[in-house]
Amino acid sequence: MTANLATQTCNPSLSVVIPVYNEEDGLQALFDRLYPALDAMASKRNIAYEVVFVNDGSKDRSAGILAKQVELRSDVTRAVLFHSNFGQHMAIMAGFEYSRGEYIITLDADLQNPPEEIDALVNELLKGHDYVGTIRANRRDSFFRKFASRAMNHLREKITRITMTDQGCMLRGYSRRIVDLVRQCDESNTFIPALAYTFASNPTEISVKHEERFAGESKYSLYQL
Repeated sequence: MTANLATQTCNPSLSVVIPVYNEEDGLQALFDRLYPALDAMASKRNIAYEVVFVNDGSKDRSAGILAKQVELRSDVTRAVLFHSNFGQHMAIMAGFEYSRGEYIITLDADLQNPPEEIDALVNELLKGHDYVGTIRANRRDSFFRKFASRAMNHLREKITRITMTDQGCMLRGYSRRIVDLVRQCDESNTFIPALAYTFASNPTEISVKHEERFAGESKYSLYQL
């Protein structure tokens, strides 16, 4: 069961999809950086945007905080609320379903991928790239996270036979065509970046900044990865 909270009437060119799971301590910090970055980008490029938060059955106050944010920025904010935790994959797919933009950016809620980097991805999408992957520069993760990420990247590359420099970074850009093709695939355990990459006709990768997690700990253990 999901609930969709939205009141805005704009016709956005860009949709930013952000899955949220137990992020109450960091959401305000995310809002404080996300909206100024997007407002500046929209003004510079003269494009409208929307933010689609997907609360993945959080057990903390995340859902209430998101509902309040929809009220505060109803012109550009939507929230999809899961009643249970279905995982990041399903949260992103729900964000794809509710997004309306010609271009879609996915972003983690923990601020490790700075919202200010969204403009760089939009620039590549506007150039005509239908898929924009990212490479985290100077990763600010623990040794264990880096080791686990490298191991999972290697495993995914062996399974998918698709070579992508940094498969674990959530900050990615997609054209509407790619998102619509991904949505037509109904596998429950699809790795979205690899699937999208197979559909891309003009993909690219760019380097982006990486920061320490603002609050709390990662919700994904080695087993979940």
